[in-house]
Amino acid sequence: MGIRRTNPEHAGAFVSTTARATQASRRKSPNPTAAEIRLIPIPLKTEIKPGDSLPDEFLTALRQNGLAFESGDILIVKHKIVSKSEGQIVDLTTISPSADSRAWAKRYNLDPRVIELSLRESAEVIRRKNGVLITETRHGFICANSGVDVSNVDGGSHALLLPADPDRSARRIHRELKKRTALHIPVLITDTFGRPWREGLVEFCIGIAGMKPIRDDRGRGDPHGYTLRASLEAIADELAAAAGLVCGKLNRTPACIIRGFSYGSATGRTRDLLRPKAADLFR
Repeated sequence: MGIRRTNPEHAGAFVSTTARATQASRRKSPNPTAAEIRLIPIPLKTEIKPGDSLPDEFLTALRQNGLAFESGDILIVKHKIVSKSEGQIVDLTTISPSADSRAWAKRYNLDPRVIELSLRESAEVIRRKNGVLITETRHGFICANSGVDVSNVDGGSHALLLPADPDRSARRIHRELKKRTALHIPVLITDTFGRPWREGLVEFCIGIAGMKPIRDDRGRGDPHGYTLRASLEAIADELAAAAGLVCGKLNRTPACIIRGFSYGSATGRTRDLLRPKAADLFR
C-alpha cells in the first residue's frame, strides 16, 4: 500500500480517474485490494480562536488552494485546534500548585502549574517516576500529563486541555461538513502520545465520527488458507499516525485529508479502541 504526501499546488495529481471510479466499490468490498492512499495537507493561515468554526476554516483553506472534499475522503484533525475552538484553554496564572506538585516539579525542573493541572484532569495516576507523569484521563486515554500541553498555544502562559468529549467534537464537524458539502466525510481527531517500549511520539485517534475505528478480520482466511483468529486492526490509529507525517507541530498544518482508504461507514466511537482495565496486562 503506497502512501504519498501531496502538496496543495499539485491539486490535479490527487486522484486518478480509475481511483474515482472504483472508490465506492472498494469501500463495500469485504476483502479490498491494496490501493494507493494519499495525504492532502490542509494548512491554515491564521490561529484558531475560541468560537471559530473549523468546518468554515477547512473549506476556506481548500478553496484557497484550488481543492475540495471528494466522496470517500476522511478528514484528520489535530486536537489542538479543536480544543482552541472550544475554549479548552487555561490561564496558568490561575493555577495554584499543591505542595506535592511543587516538590515534584522542583525535583525535575518542571512547571508545577502544569503538573497540578495534569493531576486535576486525571482520573487515575498510572505511573509517576523520573519526572514522567502517566495518567488516565476522564476519557479513558492513558498518556503523559493527561494530555495537558503548552506547546503551540502562546509561548507558555496558557495550557491547552483535551476536548471535553472528542467524539462529540468529531460528530459536530462531521455533521456540519455534510450540510455544507452533501458528502459523508468521516472525521478523526488526533493527539500525540508516547508508547510503551518504543521511543518517539505517534498520533493516536482520540475522537471519531462517521466510520468504524477497528477492522475485524477474525474468521477470514489468509492467502495460505489459515483462518484469522485475533486480527482486530486499529485502523483509526493507523490513519492518525499516517496523518502525522503531514500534520506536524511546526508547519501550521493541523488537518489533512486521507484519500483512497477503504473504510466501513458507522457512527464510530473512540471507546472501542480502549482496552478494558480487566484485560490490561500492563497496569
